[in-house]
Amino acid sequence: MLDHMTLHVADLAAGKAFYAAALAPLGYHQIVEHEGVAAFGAQAPQFWMAGSESAPTPIHIAFVAPDRAAVDAFYEAAMAAGGRDNGAPGLRPHYHEHYYGAYVYDPDGNNVEAVCHLPA
Repeated sequence: MLDHMTLHVADLAAGKAFYAAALAPLGYHQIVEHEGVAAFGAQAPQFWMAGSESAPTPIHIAFVAPDRAAVDAFYEAAMAAGGRDNGAPGLRPHYHEHYYGAYVYDPDGNNVEAVCHLPA
């Protein structure tokens, strides 16, 4: 449904480093960089970030993972890149039977999730 989105970050360099590591297991890489902005995607720029002079308001972002192993890899990569735990990989049956997700806080306090909706 979405074509792209932009996240405002306090430190663009820190944001790029975090998301480069965290999104690699999901097949995303940095595609574009212009002054003050960068974009990640699998084939086209879909997830943009822009440096912000004011403190950004944290939001929740969920990225689709192709399988549960990718959710696990996202979590490990995000934690190694400086993310803070907000929910280790696992089933969340209160959402639905096969909801498998992991949550981390990025350097700006955004709640970043990778989720797979497929059965094991």
